[in-house]
Amino acid sequence: MATTLESARPRTRVRSSSPSPRRVRGIGGWIVRILLGVVFAFPLLFMFVSSLKPDQQIFGDLSSIAAFLPVGNLSLDNYGAVFDRVPAARFLVNSIGISAVTVVLGVLINSLAAFALSRMKVRGKGVILTLIIATLIVPFETLALPLVWWVNQLPWLDLNGFSLSLTTGWLDTYQVQILPFVANAFSIYLFHQYFESIPKELDEAARVDGASWFKIYRKIVMPLSGPAIATVSILTFLPAWNSYLWPLMVVQSEELRPVMIGVQYFFQLNVSWGEVMAYSSMITLPVVALFIAFQRSFVNSIASSGVKG
Repeated sequence: MATTLESARPRTRVRSSSPSPRRVRGIGGWIVRILLGVVFAFPLLFMFVSSLKPDQQIFGDLSSIAAFLPVGNLSLDNYGAVFDRVPAARFLVNSIGISAVTVVLGVLINSLAAFALSRMKVRGKGVILTLIIATLIVPFETLALPLVWWVNQLPWLDLNGFSLSLTTGWLDTYQVQILPFVANAFSIYLFHQYFESIPKELDEAARVDGASWFKIYRKIVMPLSGPAIATVSILTFLPAWNSYLWPLMVVQSEELRPVMIGVQYFFQLNVSWGEVMAYSSMITLPVVALFIAFQRSFVNSIASSGVKG
């Protein structure tokens, strides 16, 4: 009887004072993330801080931690000097317009191609997708010179006053900086992988109700593909914003140049590193802001595509 009562008593667990291995791994993971974040943030921090300092102080602080701290003779003079030395406002407007149009057209064209390969019955679509992905191994530098020749042969409607005239050649125009980079193999692949994770039963139900393929694309698939759209937007915006070699080859007029071409203006005469840092900060802020705004959607899309693929 005593044995039965003793066994019926609730047993109290003695908690160990040492943390569990799972908790230790979690803390260690956060420490590693924080350290990596600090390491990757140092160049940006140095750039932003140096943009507020004169050149003498920038070089004087290089041997100490003061290079990463906003201390000393700080001012916004370098930012004012940037606009005196370079038509920075025009370059920023050009890059914003070029990047925005490239992103909008890229999302539209690449998603339509991925939708056809993922949802519609297309003969040989596996081979087509493989060939599209295979183009990723070809570096742009090998295509640059032939592409210059091709864009110089293409026709374009030129608006002169109130009359339209057909001209040949896209060199030194806005469209030559946009249209060759709208279609992107990696963007098609990302959209395709994300569309594959959307149940196709939704398509069948919509087809029964009389919906066309384009209506399914517009009303069902795209509204459910927010993370993929955000990811493709970021991956399309970055090359368009950072484009340097292609505009250098095809754009001669200063009023058509993007922001990256402006970097070479600072190395033509006397180099002022404070102004270089100020200009670099100005053209980096839009990229950082865009990534922060779409960070969660970007991570979710990569995770979904990776699991499905």
